Amino acid sequence: MARHGGGRGWYGKVLGAALGVTLMAVGASVWTAQADAVAGSSPRAVASPAAGAAGGDVKSVAVTIAHASDKGSRGVNITIDDGPDPVWTPQVLDVLREYGVKATFCMVGTQAQAHPDLVKKVVAAGHRLCDHSVSHDTAMDKKSEAYQSQQILDAERMITEASGGVRPMYYRAPGGAFTPYSRKLAASRGMRPLGWNVDTKDFERPGTDAIVATVQRELSNGPTLLFHDAGGDRSQTVEALRRILPWLKEQGCSFGFPVR
Repeated sequence: MARHGGGRGWYGKVLGAALGVTLMAVGASVWTAQADAVAGSSPRAVASPAAGAAGGDVKSVAVTIAHASDKGSRGVNITIDDGPDPVWTPQVLDVLREYGVKATFCMVGTQAQAHPDLVKKVVAAGHRLCDHSVSHDTAMDKKSEAYQSQQILDAERMITEASGGVRPMYYRAPGGAFTPYSRKLAASRGMRPLGWNVDTKDFERPGTDAIVATVQRELSNGPTLLFHDAGGDRSQTVEALRRILPWLKEQGCSFGFPVR
């Protein structure tokens, strides 16, 4: 899976704030040796699983990276990354509502914490939540397991608190930077690792026509489509969705969620 790194200065600002949040969270977290059961090796410090659970009711899911749709062979999964954003998320929600489409929103922890009203709007509209880490570090797979656990579990807590108690159902590693450890940890928290089949490259702002053409050309690769609602000007994404959603319906596609 492609890594989204260059030209995304917004994350430099988020990262500074996120590092402060993470450092405070490390000091405040209840640490446990439960990571031993997740990693299958020596005990490591991991934030208490109860911190991100609604009522503490968490069931493990598969550790494999999900791509398929729960709507079957003609299903399509719309996934929206990096928000919520006060400018673009409401516009994306408006387009999805206009065409009666439900999507999966992969949220950055600091963004969810900063905009809980938008997290609640996403949930109220019937969309699903996905943990996209605290600070969108695309080099997470090169970092320690303790760092990975902080990024995943702190984001889970931030998103759950911002939503009013609704937990994320998936975990998407920034830039696809999964590791066996991060997948096991997320799955143990009830968050299915989530991949994608069509990368629209909308974060590069290639033009609305180019985004639409990418989906039309690569839809045969699989059902999970990747878009963004934060990290910069997303006007092209909004307009592309306005054209792509009715086109997908014309192709006989049904909109669903990634398999769990």
